[in-house]
Amino acid sequence: MKRRSLFNMYFTTTISISLVLFLVGLESVVLMSAHELVRHVRESVVLTVVLNDTASQADVQRLDRLMQVAPYTYTARYISREEALQEHIDNLGEDPQKFLGYNPLTDAFEVKLHAQYAQIDSISTIEQNLLALPYVDQVIYQADIVKKLDNNLQEASLVLLVIALALLVIALVLISNTIQLQVYSKRFLINTMRLVGATPWVIKWPFIRRNMLMGIEAACIALLMLGAAYYYCADRLGIRLFALTGQNIAVIVGVVVFVGWFITFFASLAATNRYIRMKTSKMYEI
Repeated sequence: MKRRSLFNMYFTTTISISLVLFLVGLESVVLMSAHELVRHVRESVVLTVVLNDTASQADVQRLDRLMQVAPYTYTARYISREEALQEHIDNLGEDPQKFLGYNPLTDAFEVKLHAQYAQIDSISTIEQNLLALPYVDQVIYQADIVKKLDNNLQEASLVLLVIALALLVIALVLISNTIQLQVYSKRFLINTMRLVGATPWVIKWPFIRRNMLMGIEAACIALLMLGAAYYYCADRLGIRLFALTGQNIAVIVGVVVFVGWFITFFASLAATNRYIRMKTSKMYEI
């Protein structure tokens, strides 16, 4: 009966910790998804580099090579004046050549930036460097939208960070309280071991080892739950929150396992230290 009671306590504690670690995993997924969204939005910013009429084919090739090796370039597409004219006709249904007698459009490059460069300060520097080239006429981008994008993304990132920290604190408190309740049920055993002369580390180690193992088991359960939730969202609902790459998987697994190990270790250490220092008479009062 006693063994069954211990098993039930161990099972209940493990499941409780796994649910909290599942919450930590979801928090990691939300932050990672937000990071992916921010990156995608920033990489959608387009710079149109317009060449002047004196630009030769050699100048176009020179600028194309420059764009390909530039650290800020995510994608770069050359649009000739003929292509630009055809896109204009397709989009607006009018051919300006018919009433102007010539093609008013010029050669250009459509450039998308890497996320870390898609900010107003970086874009201004890139614009100045490109305008310094003699065959570049102007660099067109929506500065107001980029500024609003910077401000909104910074505010959203700050809000998500605050929420993530709050959820992490809640997770820490819940797991710590669960471990303390488990150690509380063994307080008289700790006291007996102390009275017969056991050193503090000899008393603490079995609790720490057991609870760390419990934390790792709970982390595995939480990861299985996260995997099932991701599969359900992706396969049944068609929602893919982030790219399922080896790096992303490693980050989530690392966070969940580390939090499970870290909290159970220090919660066990703190709880056992408390009862090791506590007088026998006090144990009957709590």
